[in-house]
Amino acid sequence: MRLLVVEDERELAALMRQSLERGGFAVDCASDLSGAEDHLGLLEYDAMVLDRGLPDGEGLSLLRRLRARGSALPVLVLTARDGPDDRVAGLDAGADDYLIKPFHMPELIARLRALLRRPGAVLGVRLSLGNLELDTTSRQVRVNGQDIGLSVRETTMLELLLRRQGDVVTRESLEQGLYSFDAQLGSNAMEVLVHRLRRKLADAAASLSVHTVRGVGYLLTEAA
Repeated sequence: MRLLVVEDERELAALMRQSLERGGFAVDCASDLSGAEDHLGLLEYDAMVLDRGLPDGEGLSLLRRLRARGSALPVLVLTARDGPDDRVAGLDAGADDYLIKPFHMPELIARLRALLRRPGAVLGVRLSLGNLELDTTSRQVRVNGQDIGLSVRETTMLELLLRRQGDVVTRESLEQGLYSFDAQLGSNAMEVLVHRLRRKLADAAASLSVHTVRGVGYLLTEAA
């Protein structure tokens, strides 16, 4: 899942990015409205965290433009403006949630997961295939009811493949779900990640197969 964080406080943005990536999200950051618009024009996001007081204007102006264009992108407004009228203004502008600074990082992550579990959103509670089950809230992966030790990125790749099980998932689509826009990737980063995931699934006797579709991407199926 890919998030856009629009926040001009660099240290806070870096902290959010680090914490959200540990939670299994691919995160891009923008420090102003112009940068946010550029990101939104380039990529599709599953949710956005939006500060209000930005160097080039009010964050809610971007939110209003999104809603006027018919965008249903889940947006959590994050701000130090904590008055009742401020919260009403944010919600009336189209915010799906409103969190006041200072805040606890686990609460931010929990609120985003709650947004992504809403009907029509991308986050389901459990995904399964064969003898494997992934709890997308706890990020636990079990084979025959036993936890297996996957890294954050391995778990995210497995989730992306499970959501499209039986379909070929393009390399580009996987990279967008796994890595931030400015990530420096080695030429074989995806192959290494797939190799590790295959090995761990095999070691756990998971009844799944990750197939390489040369020149296109990867396909997850239940093993015959």
